[in-house]
Amino acid sequence: MKSLLSILLFLTIGQIAFAQTYTVSGTIKDDQGKPVPFASILVKSTSKGTSANSEGHYALILSKGTHELLFKAIGYRQESRKINVDDDQRISIVLTPETYELQNVTIRSGGEDPAYAIIRKAIRKRKAYLNEVKAYTCETYIKGLQKLLAAPKKFMGQDINQIGRELGLDSNRKGIVYLSESESKYSFMQPNLVHEEMISSKVSGSNRAFSFNRASELNVNFYENLQNWEGISNRPLVSPIADNALSFYNYKWLGITIENGETINKIGITPKRPYEPAFTGYIYIIEDSWRIHSVDLELNKSAGINFADTIRVKQQYIPVANKAWMPSLVKFEFSGGLFGFRLGGYFLALYKNYDLNPTFDKHAFKEVMRVSTSVNKKDSTYWQQTRPIPLTDEEKTDYQKKEVLAQKRESKPYLDSLDSVYNKITPGKILLTGISVRNRYNKSYFNTDGLLGSLLYNTVEGVAINYGTSYSKQIDSLNNRYLRIGGKIRYGFSNQLLHGSLNATVPVNSYTWNFNVGSDVVDMNNTLPIPAFFNTASSLLYRRNYQKLYDKHFASVSLSRRISGGWQASITAEASERRWLDNTSYYSFFNRDRKYGSNNPLVPYQEGALPLFDRNQSFKVNISTSYNFSNRYVTYPSGRYYLPSRYPTVALSYTKGIKNIFGSDVDYDLLQASVSKDNINLGLYGNFSFYVGAGKFLNNKQLYYIDYKHFSGNQMVLYHSAPNAFLMLDYYRYSTSQQYLEAHINHSFGGVLLSKIPLIRSLKLQEVINANYLTTPDLKSYTELGVGIKYLSFRVLYGWSFNRQDNSKSAFRIDLNF
Repeated sequence: MKSLLSILLFLTIGQIAFAQTYTVSGTIKDDQGKPVPFASILVKSTSKGTSANSEGHYALILSKGTHELLFKAIGYRQESRKINVDDDQRISIVLTPETYELQNVTIRSGGEDPAYAIIRKAIRKRKAYLNEVKAYTCETYIKGLQKLLAAPKKFMGQDINQIGRELGLDSNRKGIVYLSESESKYSFMQPNLVHEEMISSKVSGSNRAFSFNRASELNVNFYENLQNWEGISNRPLVSPIADNALSFYNYKWLGITIENGETINKIGITPKRPYEPAFTGYIYIIEDSWRIHSVDLELNKSAGINFADTIRVKQQYIPVANKAWMPSLVKFEFSGGLFGFRLGGYFLALYKNYDLNPTFDKHAFKEVMRVSTSVNKKDSTYWQQTRPIPLTDEEKTDYQKKEVLAQKRESKPYLDSLDSVYNKITPGKILLTGISVRNRYNKSYFNTDGLLGSLLYNTVEGVAINYGTSYSKQIDSLNNRYLRIGGKIRYGFSNQLLHGSLNATVPVNSYTWNFNVGSDVVDMNNTLPIPAFFNTASSLLYRRNYQKLYDKHFASVSLSRRISGGWQASITAEASERRWLDNTSYYSFFNRDRKYGSNNPLVPYQEGALPLFDRNQSFKVNISTSYNFSNRYVTYPSGRYYLPSRYPTVALSYTKGIKNIFGSDVDYDLLQASVSKDNINLGLYGNFSFYVGAGKFLNNKQLYYIDYKHFSGNQMVLYHSAPNAFLMLDYYRYSTSQQYLEAHINHSFGGVLLSKIPLIRSLKLQEVINANYLTTPDLKSYTELGVGIKYLSFRVLYGWSFNRQDNSKSAFRIDLNF
């Protein structure tokens, strides 16, 4: 009974406490009567507050009692109001532009601007303020909005008007294309541990989607020397108070103002040189403490940003618990365009209810982000009560209009109607793109290859067709896991051999089973360095048949799973019959006076070359495992996903060829190990990747050339890059049955070496250096060096190779890895 009375009393007190909150709302305008968008409203001496919307309207829920409200915006003089809250009330505010006074300062001709002395003091304090708060928690509200400002009527044959109607745009193809709100609880611990739990999420136009908003993505800290905004800039951006900021910025002192008893210095900043990774705008520094008060900074095309013309970031700090100043508002605005489309929008984050002395279990930070299935289930009443920034009329209309569209789009009849249009079979699909049949309601998909894309040519089969189909169906919606079944049929019109195979991927609990059975014509180099299209083009145009093939009949089964964190493992067993194939076709469009090579890579131009190996049987078992030292992951409704580690990935593989099982002829043991790491951030000096691998045949009593250790070589102008790929290494010549050591380095510079060349600066090109090394008992020493230019995933390199046995050579290479 006491427990029941306690519960009833607690609920009654809670209802009374909730009833004692009221809403203070109003409009914030400037002295010209125009709205001040996204002005901040703070409760003095607390970290509680809100922001106005783009039209200057605000609403703040307060408890009963006396409060002092501060109304502020960057560039305006702060206003304060002391109010007694005992009912809902409206308070409208007029903010006047801030005036910054130039007091008692004389700048002599040729003398240094006073801003430099202020910035030097801020730089000296930078590291202390960066590490001042050891840990904290806060609550965040994030709002994202993107609007299509202009669009062509048609694009690549697509009717943009029709697409616009489905997106809820107006007749001019303008309007909101993304509107989302979310709330999160954000936790931080030095040096860089974060955990974010999304509490609620709302996406206009979808009742099932989860917001892309992430507090960690908007957590900008200008006390860091470099701002690594991946995707926005190929290079890290230099903070205005970085240790080396004086080498990148010009500063101009614009005056002081007084706010809450603090003297605030306004300093204008501009890059020293065009095309530097630097900001333009204003930074506000507090006198004596030399802290950042706020920033209003901008990036444009000259800074080398991607996908946008301008990006503007605003950030405001507030004092918290008389201990530190913490961000209260961060806002990113952007605009840009491409191919006749113009887009603009913003992401805004509000931070409140800071706790600077939390108690953490360090292991809790293994989970970086959590989004549960319930976060998008909050109704409109919830959002009306908790939304800190009022919606504009346009945003209200967008939610209401797209709510109807969402219900329609998620219904079975609507999805079926879309699928019936998408699933139409046309001659173009049969020939070019392949047939795709989907049932989005049931989450099932069937696809076939295009006939033209399935055609290929090689000297073993002549003209051949390699036609594939696939089927997939979601069988686990909670973890987003699919059953996948595929098959293909292959026929060579010259050698008249027919091959076919089936494969399946079956997820079972935390395991994944893979099955393969059938026959195929397979590359002797099991790293598959030559795409079939590249070999077809090389053969028909240049009469260079680089690819060497053999016939394989096989059955295999594998089992894989994530054991724990970054530790993964798999086991594969395969039984196969292999036989060498001879050339049967010698056709080409050009260069007919040139001889085709034989299908024996060891004697490529010998007339009547003998078979490279006899017909044989093989049974082998492979056990592989890798560990990337990552224990950090994100949890979404679709499952847990592990994040890349800042440490290298260590991999170990053991392959055993077992004699006499299923008539197997092979008897060998191959042990391999590798250490690799992608995208090691070197700050202004770009990104660095490396791969080091080594292996040894512990036993090589009986094996065939196709069982050798092969390497990812390249002999064409076009090539496909990979962590362990070579630029100019022969595809087959240096394969080994003994031991090997290989090393690969790839370094992409963020426009450092060639930054003075205008074309490279304007096109945001990066310089690239590749270095590769290989040694085997036969090869002794092989080294490559390549230098070039990179734009996104497109790379052009000029490389040199150095080999003790052969003369050095050089060549251009173009990477088409999109």
